[in-house]
Parts: sequence; structure tokens; C-alpha cells
Amino acid sequence: MRSILLKREKTMSEQYNMTRRTMLASSAFVGALAPMLTATPTLAENAAANAKASPVDISKLPREKIELVKPPFVHKHTQKAQGGPKIIEVTLTIQEKKIVVDDNGAEVHAMTFDGSVPGPMIVVHQDDYVELTLVNPPTNTLQHNIDFHSATGALGGGGLTIVNPGEKTVLRFKATKAGVFVYHCAPPGMVPWHVTSGMNGAIMVLPREGLTDGHGKELTYDRVYYVGEQDFYVPKDENGEYKKYKTAGDAYPDVLEVMRTLTPSHIVFNGAVGALTGENALKAAVGERVLIVHSQANRDTRPHLIGGHGDYVWATGKFRNPPDVDQETWFIPGGTAGAALYTFEQPGIYAYVNHNLIEAFELGAAAHFTVTGDWNSDLMTSVVAPTGT
Repeated sequence: MRSILLKREKTMSEQYNMTRRTMLASSAFVGALAPMLTATPTLAENAAANAKASPVDISKLPREKIELVKPPFVHKHTQKAQGGPKIIEVTLTIQEKKIVVDDNGAEVHAMTFDGSVPGPMIVVHQDDYVELTLVNPPTNTLQHNIDFHSATGALGGGGLTIVNPGEKTVLRFKATKAGVFVYHCAPPGMVPWHVTSGMNGAIMVLPREGLTDGHGKELTYDRVYYVGEQDFYVPKDENGEYKKYKTAGDAYPDVLEVMRTLTPSHIVFNGAVGALTGENALKAAVGERVLIVHSQANRDTRPHLIGGHGDYVWATGKFRNPPDVDQETWFIPGGTAGAALYTFEQPGIYAYVNHNLIEAFELGAAAHFTVTGDWNSDLMTSVVAPTGT
């Protein structure tokens, strides 16, 4: 199915001018996608038939509504489940907005969940039901949907959540797999454009008993941060200056041309160069256990904490797998979220980077941790200070 979608996407992007009309209402556009779109009722019908055969009554499950927060922060949650499964109610509102991604004023017509790149991280427990309301306000111009890598069926929900401007939909799925997972927009024919325009986020499905080292030892965290790595593809003019466009549709042909080079103009953490440095640096204290959730919806990445380590690392983010220990750098494949737990042992400024150092230092994939506390000379000391010969 994915190979078919990719082939269809290439053909369509070459054949049609991506104006608002063709993206939303072109009969040729819809006709080309008919095989996928008509499959959705079949999926729904099968689900209805299965429900009749084996009804599951969730009407008596407690409901809990969570208020999402802007990354790198994460909404309040318990690390261990309290009681049985719940229905977790979440709302994501799609915002199309222009953002500036570097100090030189490079602009992206971003597509976002709740206005941030990445979208908010959602936290639930295994076997909870996620009931998502997805809103596409009438002020937007494009069609959108959502694909949860944590969900089962209907293209991760993408086949059931296609919304035009002025529409909303409600999707419910059971979180059966424990781990951290990517979610992203995946509208028919325009998947990479939406994903590389910032329309992705992460969901963390915690084991009901909490995290462990895979050998019975409980693992807990004092803080959790969500770092969303994003590749942008901003076109340049003949003078090497970043181009600016009135609308996303105006930018699309040039952006697509840059995308096809597979060479990003920017690779950033949380939407812009420097978004997690300086005054926006992540905070911690010596002795605190910090869980870092890191997602990359499109490209491979290799996080590294300069001056620290990953005490426990789930590089592909799945908590049934025992974590690797004492890692220096970990590999997160594109389309995946990973998690690393570290107890800070020294004060100071730590750089958290994609250890493709060109991407970190030249394109923007870097963050800082500012850590307070007392220096431990047993771990490190200056024996001879730098001096002239």
C-alpha cells in the first residue's frame, strides 16, 4: 500500500498544479485516489462486522480529558497507571502558519498540530483508548488527517480522519503497544510535503506498571522533555537567498523540487535553529533523572549528549524491549521516536545534538541542557590548566 501511495504521489505532483482548488476539490485528484478512499468504508464495514461478532463494551470505562502543552514540555501524567484502562480524550487543532526557522529570516509555511513544530506529545498507558478530536478550522486552506504509528488499522487512522477546512472528526483507537511513537499528517498524495512542513508529533504509551530495565528494576524520571527533530526544505533564488512566498500553495512547486534533492536546508530541534538553546535551554539539576523523547518523522538521526550519556536507551522507542545501557550515541530511524533516560552527575551546559555534526552545527540540530548543582572533582578535574609553553 505504501509503495502504491508513493508512486501515485509522484505522478500526481507532476501532473497537477497544487492550488487550493486542486488540493481540495479537483475531480481528477479525487479520481486518482479513488482506490484508497473507497477502501476506507470497507475497513469501517469490516470493523463493524467484527464488533457485532465480538462486542466490546467500553461505555462504562472512565474518561479523562488531557490538556496538551507545547513541546519541549509534556502534560501532567502518572508514570504508572492508576486503576484499569481509561478513555483518554484529546483534541488537536490544525494550524497552517508562517514560521521563521533561523536568524536569517528563512520562512516556512508550516502545517502544525496545535500550532507548534513538533505537535504536542500525548501520554497514555498501554490498553487505554485514545479518543482524538481532530479539528481543521475554516481559516485553513488544505486538507489534512493524522496517522498514529501507535494505532492499528486504517493507515494508522489516516484513512478515517481526512478533514477539509471547516471540518472535524473523532477517532478512537486502543493503545496496545508500549513505547514512544510518531504521529503525522498523511493526506492522499501530499504526505512528504505535510510531514516536512512540520506536521508531526509523538505519543508515549507507558506500560501500565511503568518503565523497567527489562530485568525487574523499576525506572522513573523526574523530568521529561520532548525533542522533535525537523528537516525543512526552503528554496533559494539565483543569488542564494531564501525565497519567500505568499501562500503554501505558491511555495509548493519550488519546495517539492528541493525535497527531491533529499538535501534539507535546515535540520532543527523544535521548529527553528536555537529553539532549545540560550534562554530556552532545557533545565535539570544534578541527581535528577531526565527522560528525553526524540522523534524524527522523516530522516534518520543519531542523538548524542555531549558530556553525558544515555543510561538507559530505547533507540527505537519500544518499552517491551530491554533498554541498551551506557550509550554514547543512539540511532533513531526515520519515522520513529526513541527515548533515553539519564541521571545528570555534573553541573554546567550540555549540548544535545544530532551527531551528524554537519547537521548539528551547520543546519541547526542542537539543543542545550543547563544543569545546576555541585561539581564532582572525582568524576573530572583539571590537573594542569592550559598555559603557555
